[in-house]
Amino acid sequence: MPESLPPRPDCARIADRLPRLLRRNLVLRGVRAFFDARGYTEVETPYAVPTPGEEVHLKVFATERAGVDGSRERLWLHTSPEFAMKRIVAATGLPVYQLARVWRNEEGSRLHAHEFTMLEWYRPGATLAGLMDETESLLRAVLPPVVRAGENEISTTAPFERLTVAEAFARYAGVDILAHEGDAPALAEAAGCDLRRGETWEDLFFRLMMARIEPHIGRTRPTFLTHWPASQAALARRDPADPRVALRFELYAGGIELANAFEELTDPAEQRARFEADRARRAALYPGESGLDWPMDEAFLSALGTLPPCAGIALGFDRLVMLAAGTNRIADVQWLGAGS
Repeated sequence: MPESLPPRPDCARIADRLPRLLRRNLVLRGVRAFFDARGYTEVETPYAVPTPGEEVHLKVFATERAGVDGSRERLWLHTSPEFAMKRIVAATGLPVYQLARVWRNEEGSRLHAHEFTMLEWYRPGATLAGLMDETESLLRAVLPPVVRAGENEISTTAPFERLTVAEAFARYAGVDILAHEGDAPALAEAAGCDLRRGETWEDLFFRLMMARIEPHIGRTRPTFLTHWPASQAALARRDPADPRVALRFELYAGGIELANAFEELTDPAEQRARFEADRARRAALYPGESGLDWPMDEAFLSALGTLPPCAGIALGFDRLVMLAAGTNRIADVQWLGAGS
């Protein structure tokens, strides 16, 4: 009988990761059971779209659709299904969720992949606080009572921490971040650091976030970082009680940013103005760079006028599985990564 050949290297790598990959399937089934039990409708939206998103710094993958008549239409692989999902909510009023493949170019690290799975859900009538409650329940439903991330042991049964951005900067950086919004030199002076050449207020804000805030949050229990400065509102509406901040939260656990959520903006005029500002900023930051000239998503803007008050969230599914599987590399929980 001929001697069996050793497995090919890629097969060996898959076999080594198989326990984590099977855990991925368990988490996937748990997520679907969670949302199905809560009356959500699972939806699917196109991946190749005319408008991939409007985030200033995200780089995208371009493609082309050819018609039988020889016509050509430029499309992009979306960075999030958010615009399409909100159109569905506006049309139906249903709570919806999706496990969507998304693409982000020029990304790659132990926490980032060019192609990954995003879990997004939108619930009409939900507030930011209600969405935090639901997100907390989801993590308890699909994660063990204690998860390990690096040197951190994180309890998923203890109440999750809820901390505003202003509270976090006051506690860990000694700065009144809202008093200095938009003034980079004043923020640098208040934080006791040098302002780097060409550094904007936003650049410095995120530098301080990474250096002074993120190392302290989500280490023993997950942390919701809430009420972001209004300049970081993105697609969130401002807080009626304090227009200096947006109704937005991010969720952290064990040094991993898991999710980004908004109480959704439903004003088409304000959203258009924000998009136009983002486009102008992107053009200024990346002059002459090709592939950034997609059209405004008019279908999305039109639907905003009928979008009911709701809250929505984008959660990195692969990162959720990383916590469940006790690994710190996204490649460990993907069956085949890009280029495999």
